[in-house]
Amino acid sequence: MVTRLTFLLLLTETAIIGYGQDTNPEKREPKDAVHAAKLPPCQACKVFVDSFKKGMERTARGKFEGGDAAWEEERLGSYSRSEVRLVEIQEKLCTDVERGKDQCHALSEQLEQHIDEWWFQKQDEDLFKYLCIDTLKRCCPDNHYGANCNPCPGFPNNVCNKSGKCKGAGTRKGNGKCSCDPGYEGDFCNSCAATYYESYRDEEKLLCSPCHTSCQGPCTQPGPKGCAACSPGWFMDTEKGCLDVNECLLNPSPCKRNEFCVNNDGSYTCLVCDRACESCQSDGPDMCDKCAEGYTLKDNVCVDVHEHGRKSHVNMTRYLTYAGLCIATCIILQKNTLAASLVGLSVALYISLSEYFLSSSENNSDLQSAFDIGKLLST
Repeated sequence: MVTRLTFLLLLTETAIIGYGQDTNPEKREPKDAVHAAKLPPCQACKVFVDSFKKGMERTARGKFEGGDAAWEEERLGSYSRSEVRLVEIQEKLCTDVERGKDQCHALSEQLEQHIDEWWFQKQDEDLFKYLCIDTLKRCCPDNHYGANCNPCPGFPNNVCNKSGKCKGAGTRKGNGKCSCDPGYEGDFCNSCAATYYESYRDEEKLLCSPCHTSCQGPCTQPGPKGCAACSPGWFMDTEKGCLDVNECLLNPSPCKRNEFCVNNDGSYTCLVCDRACESCQSDGPDMCDKCAEGYTLKDNVCVDVHEHGRKSHVNMTRYLTYAGLCIATCIILQKNTLAASLVGLSVALYISLSEYFLSSSENNSDLQSAFDIGKLLST
């Protein structure tokens, strides 16, 4: 008993110790890799500055409720630039960072002297500008690029014609060339690409819109009339421009024998016929050009031969049963006209109801409607 109790205690202790530990290295490894990720110099500096500013927000203190307002202002003013507050910020610096966390901590140690200088002497200056642009020279002002922070093309109000991005903008990297948005091209993104047309232009703005899907290459205006040439699946009309080719009207059909054609804009789709059809014009057993083997045409619908034969046999049997009932009634009750009339009426009513129910169930898949007495009486 004592041995079993000791074993249970050891097992429980092992489970408690292991509960708080992540024994799966695959789960730890991605997080470690994220922390160890190397960010570009400018981005790493931005991450560090953002973390420092969050620390400033966290340590910002409001006024104490009640008391001497003048004393509060003096107390808070002295704290806002105090070494105590700086230490509080640095204690949790980079703890909010995920990607590049190790790099952020390394920067924190490397830049300690510069941070002290900014904190006690230049706190009125923006930290990012002081640290990342002016001191470390890792970043550039907005819309500037390269080692010397040259202005991007079109600076300040029309960088890359407002239709692209300046390569390396904000960093000490890049060549300052314009990377144009879709639909624009040129050194300054000031012209429309081959498959776009100029839909608006003034002294400050250019708007390029995509050509119609029927156009192959350039166009001059919206819609199929603006096409210089038509894409495959379209043909040029002198008045209306590019029009869709209806491939389904071609002879022979582009689809296989057991498929039917559906026309699309500039193309077509082949869909498989109903299994009752050997060839067809559309979907369904009533759209067959020719019935498949094992099916026969009845009322313009291809039906299963065996099913059709079975129904014919059932119908014949039913009608013979009705006839037998009538004959039996006449033979048995031939001497009693009144009784024969009543029984004959009952047989006729039975036959009528049976045929009504059968007819309703064949025409409507919902059998409940076949037994709708209200509907029956209304007829």
